[in-house]
Amino acid sequence: MKTINRRDFILSFSAVLMLPRWARGDALDSEICRFGMVTDSHYADVVGTGTRKYSESLVKMRECVDFMNQRDPAFLVHLGDFVDGVGHPSVEEAVARVEALKIEATRFEGPRYHVLGNHCLDALSKGDFLNSIENTGIDPARSFFSFDAKGVHFVVLDACFQSDGTPYDKGNFTWTDANIPANQVEWLEQDLENTRLPVIVFVHQLLDGAGNVYINNAPQVRKVLEDSGKTLAVFHGHHHQGQYNHIGDIHYYTLRAMVEGSGEANNAYAMVKVHADRIVIEGYRRAVSREMARPGPVRKP
Repeated sequence: MKTINRRDFILSFSAVLMLPRWARGDALDSEICRFGMVTDSHYADVVGTGTRKYSESLVKMRECVDFMNQRDPAFLVHLGDFVDGVGHPSVEEAVARVEALKIEATRFEGPRYHVLGNHCLDALSKGDFLNSIENTGIDPARSFFSFDAKGVHFVVLDACFQSDGTPYDKGNFTWTDANIPANQVEWLEQDLENTRLPVIVFVHQLLDGAGNVYINNAPQVRKVLEDSGKTLAVFHGHHHQGQYNHIGDIHYYTLRAMVEGSGEANNAYAMVKVHADRIVIEGYRRAVSREMARPGPVRKP
């Protein structure tokens, strides 16, 4: 696999963005790209018990979209578990849940993207779900894909496969058995090789460890991301309490879930701002804010 070292990558990125001032260190505070993200809305037309307040995600999504429309991000990405299969809905009922939340999500005045989450497939096939939502400019048959926005290359991965390569389908899966199959890993290698832009990755299940909430072949996928020399950060959902890790010079940030807790104070969504020298996560409500250094020119003192 062809790799590019950090110095060459930084220089090529400078050329792409036409920022020769980097060498003089006077453009470090310029914002390159911003995008919004939200995860684990788990919408269902039931009140819910315990900490998951399924039906409240309609109002929470409305607040999130209103906020994003005021801040003008390049796009809004949902990191998975858009809806929930609580109560064992029929296919028709599950699609109705998607449609109800989509009414709020599609109020966003810009491109929208969805990562497949395991609960999206509690009562639906991948085809059912993908045909019910929209990934702007993407073939609706694709569950993993990439796109460019504002000088950054974004990759959406699909880990909703069992160890034998079988895709999750209408509840026919074990949620702790999450995998990125060989053909998708090969696609990822080629996709990263074909871009000269810095890379940010979205995937529902986690890549930064081992255990129930993690992707089984996470070490293999992390190596592909590290070997590219281009990956800045990976953003997950799935683990509702959220977390952060820094592995192999890549940031791994897990956003807190929208569905957890009652009332507007328990919402969670974030704006991510990519700068020349750092990535800034502005967390709102329960979402955690963080500033993360990125490969690039020396930061101002």
